[in-house]
Amino acid sequence: QVQLVESGGGSVQAGGSLRLPCAASGTIISINAMGWYRQAPGKQRELVATIGGGIINYADSVKGRFTISRDYAKNTVYLQMNSLKPEDTAVYYCNAGPVRTPTSRYLELWGQGTLVTVSS
Repeated sequence: QVQLVESGGGSVQAGGSLRLPCAASGTIISINAMGWYRQAPGKQRELVATIGGGIINYADSVKGRFTISRDYAKNTVYLQMNSLKPEDTAVYYCNAGPVRTPTSRYLELWGQGTLVTVSS
């Protein structure tokens, strides 16, 4: 069985920084892409950043402030968040896919979510 475990959430003042790690565990053959999504109360889940196939994408709202990176050997993705704003407040979810395992060739994984609260 494979899963994503994310952490690093918490409360921070506007202008501060947080770093969110997310690690995939279990028997994994390969992971194409990993990324981060977020969902604020009353809003739809939105893409924050993805990394895979040598390509990195960011949402316009976080470009220049957030940095996504990946440790392929550890099956871990990181989201470095700088210059945080109150509008960044949301539950952040780690995502990986397609993930290849001994029992599934095209598996999509989601983390449990970690809450980030940015106060003004």
